[in-house]
Amino acid sequence: MQKESIDTPIIVHVNDVPSSDVPRSPGATIQVMLGNKENMPRFHTRIFTLQPGTVIPAHQHDVIEHEQVMLEGTMKLTVGGVEHVVTAGNVMYLPAGVPHSYENIGEEIVRFVCCIPAKLPYSTDFTD
Repeated sequence: MQKESIDTPIIVHVNDVPSSDVPRSPGATIQVMLGNKENMPRFHTRIFTLQPGTVIPAHQHDVIEHEQVMLEGTMKLTVGGVEHVVTAGNVMYLPAGVPHSYENIGEEIVRFVCCIPAKLPYSTDFTD
């Protein structure tokens, strides 16, 4: 059952949200900007940061799709075995159930916003 709408604005600043390590990905962190804690009814918004050379290995999620916006850096995004080089300003859509991986191939940090549906629970199955 989907949660009811929230009728008041919620505004958070990236500097006020703690980060945590991304599993199996030394050098990658995630910040849940808006999620379960804020009782988000439809979408969760996260920010991922990857240090130079960092890889988030191939994985897939059974029921969630992703919409992502590159904020900074240069990254190799592999989706369904197809490699793409994405940079600041690119917007990406990743379908549910399709393996994907991320690699910071530049000398600067990579930072991107990732929005997913608030369908929980979901699984993350690493394929590498």
